[in-house]
Amino acid sequence: QVQLVESGGGLVQAGGSLRLSCAASGRTFSSYYMGWFRQAPGKEREFVAGIGWSGGSKFYADSVQGRFTISRDNAKGSMSLQMDSLKPEDTAVYYCAASGDPRLRVGIGAQNAQNYPYWGQGTQVTVSS
Repeated sequence: QVQLVESGGGLVQAGGSLRLSCAASGRTFSSYYMGWFRQAPGKEREFVAGIGWSGGSKFYADSVQGRFTISRDNAKGSMSLQMDSLKPEDTAVYYCAASGDPRLRVGIGAQNAQNYPYWGQGTQVTVSS
């Protein structure tokens, strides 16, 4: 198992930036595909970005492509999400998630929250207009 803790959320004006971090403990971090999801009030949880085991494979939702950057540091057991050019519609609780599902290794199912058995508690991001 792996335990995940997010940090870095907060209140920012539209056009601003935030950097979220996810610290992992437990089983070897490098054995997990990692993802960021978000959930706004009254909406379903949605995929934001994912990153492969070595960090070389990255995948983004269309809504954040070009504005958000996902990265990981296996030596430190951490993952980050750099969020630039933030918009009010980015307001949500952001979650990091981990999966050992081998299908994600070949890009299958990375956007599906059900494929991630491990989740952090979430961190609130609020973007004001």
